[in-house]
Amino acid sequence: MRGFNYNNNNNNSNRYNAYPDYNNSYGNYQAYGQQYRANYGAGYVPNYNNNSNNYGKNLAPIDWKTINLVPFEKNFYKEHEDISKLSAKEVKEIRDKHKITILEGENVPKPVVSINKIGFPDYVIKSLKNNNIVAPTPIQIQGWPIALSGKDMIGKAETGSGKTLAFILPAFVHILAQPNLKYGDGPIVLVLAPTRELAEQIRQECIKFSSESKIRNTCAYGGVPKSGQIYALKQGVHILIACPGRLIDLLEQNVTNLMRVTYLVLDEADKMLDMGFELQIRKIVDQIRPDRQTLMWSATWPKEVQALARDLCKEQPIQVNVGSLTLTACRSIKQEIYLLEEHEKIGNLKSLLQRIFKDNDRIIVFVETKKNADFITKALRLDGMPALCIHGDKKQEERRWVLNEFKTGKSPIMIATDVASRGLDIKNVKYVINFDFPNQIEDYVHRIGRTGRAGSHGASFTFLTADKYRLAKDLVKILRESEQPVPPQLEKISYSMGNNQRRNPYYSSGRSNNVNNIPLRGNNRFY
Repeated sequence: MRGFNYNNNNNNSNRYNAYPDYNNSYGNYQAYGQQYRANYGAGYVPNYNNNSNNYGKNLAPIDWKTINLVPFEKNFYKEHEDISKLSAKEVKEIRDKHKITILEGENVPKPVVSINKIGFPDYVIKSLKNNNIVAPTPIQIQGWPIALSGKDMIGKAETGSGKTLAFILPAFVHILAQPNLKYGDGPIVLVLAPTRELAEQIRQECIKFSSESKIRNTCAYGGVPKSGQIYALKQGVHILIACPGRLIDLLEQNVTNLMRVTYLVLDEADKMLDMGFELQIRKIVDQIRPDRQTLMWSATWPKEVQALARDLCKEQPIQVNVGSLTLTACRSIKQEIYLLEEHEKIGNLKSLLQRIFKDNDRIIVFVETKKNADFITKALRLDGMPALCIHGDKKQEERRWVLNEFKTGKSPIMIATDVASRGLDIKNVKYVINFDFPNQIEDYVHRIGRTGRAGSHGASFTFLTADKYRLAKDLVKILRESEQPVPPQLEKISYSMGNNQRRNPYYSSGRSNNVNNIPLRGNNRFY
C-alpha cells in the first residue's frame, strides 16, 4: 500500500484495491471490465429522459364524496391522572427543559415524561424496557400524546432524536383498534420515506418493538425485485413503509390499495421534496381517505413543505419543534474550515485522512455528486485507504453491504451523497468531512451533526471553494453561535459577500487559503 497504513487484522494485500473483488452473495464486482465497475456506480446508467410527471398517470382518481366511508377511531389517548394535575407553569417548565416548542395548534396535549404514564399496551412497555429505553426523548414526550390523540402533527426533529418511535408506537395502538384485515385489504398505516435505507431502518424499529404482537409490516422500494414485496402485500400487512416511486408502481399494478389507510406518516418530507417526489406524494395521498390522521416529519421548514402540509393535513395540525428555533450546530463538534481551490481538494483530503485516521474511527466524507463519490473512492483506495461509497445509483444489495462494512468498521471511511445518507442513524461517527460544501447551510448543520451525538465529542472538516462563498456569511453565523473560532480569511469573505461584491479578492489571486494549514501532497494533482 502506498501513502496509508491501515492496521486491521483481517487486512490483505488486495483488500483496498481500486476495484475491490467482493466475491460475496452480491456478486463478483471485478467482472465488469477495467474502466467501469459496478462498485462505483458505473454499472447503472440512469435514464435522464424519464419524465417524473408520468408517475401515477394510470392511477384512477377517487371521488371520496361518492364513497360511504366506514367510521374509524383515532383518538385513544387517556390522560394519566398525574399528567392531568400538571399546571400550566409545570407544563411550560417541562417543555422549556426539553427544548420543546409548540409553534402552531390548539388543545395540545400535555407532555408526558414517563413511559408508564402514556398508555401504551403492556407489550410495548416491555419492549421499550428490553431495549433499555426507560424514559422518552423530547420529541416522544410531546409527540406520543399528540399522535395518540388522533391529531394531525408536524414534527421538526433531527435524525437520532427518537422520532421513528414517536410515530411508530402510536401506530401500533391505532392498528389494534381497527377491524382485522381481510383478504384484499391494503395497509392501515402508510409511512413514506425518501430512501431505501431509511425505509429499512424504520422497518427494523417496527420489528423490534412489535415482536410480541401480530402486527405485520413490509417495505416497498426500488433497486430490488418486486416479487418479495408483492408476496408480502398479497399476504396482508398492517404497516407499509415505502418510497414513493415503487409504491406508485405497485398501486398501478393493483398489487395493493390504500383504501384502509387511516394513519399516514411522511418522514423526511423536506428531503422527499428535494428529490422531486412532490407530485408522486400528492398522487399517493389522493388514494387515501381524507379523514385520515397525518403526521409529517421534516428537518427543515421551507415554503414548499409548508404548502404540502396545508394540503395534506385536513385538520389544523399541531406543529412541534424540538431543539433550537434558530439553526445551530452542536457545541461538542469541533469545526474546521479550509478555503481551497477545486483542484486542491483531493490532495488535502488525503493529507487530512493521514493525519486524523486511527483504527476503528468512522469517517463520513460528504460529496455533492455520484460521480465525485465514485472518483474519490477510487482515489482513496489506490492509496490503500479503507473507503467505500454510497449513492443513489447503487443497487440496494450493495448499499446495504457498504453500510454494514462501515458500521462494523471493516471499511471505516464512507463517501456519501446527501440523498443516500439522509435519515440514516449511524452511531459512533468520529469525523465528518465536507469535501463538497452543500448548497444550503441547513445541510451543513445536518451533515456535521452525524458526529458528536449522545454527549460524545466529534470533529468536522469542511472544504470551501469560491463557488460556495455566497454561504460564507451563514457559515460564520453558525460558527459563532456554536462558539467555534472564525478564521480571519473566512470572516473577510463573509463581509465581502454581505456587501454584494461580485468578486472575492481571496480567490482571484489564484492561491488557496488553507485556513488550518493542511500540508498538501505533491503538486495537488489528482491521484
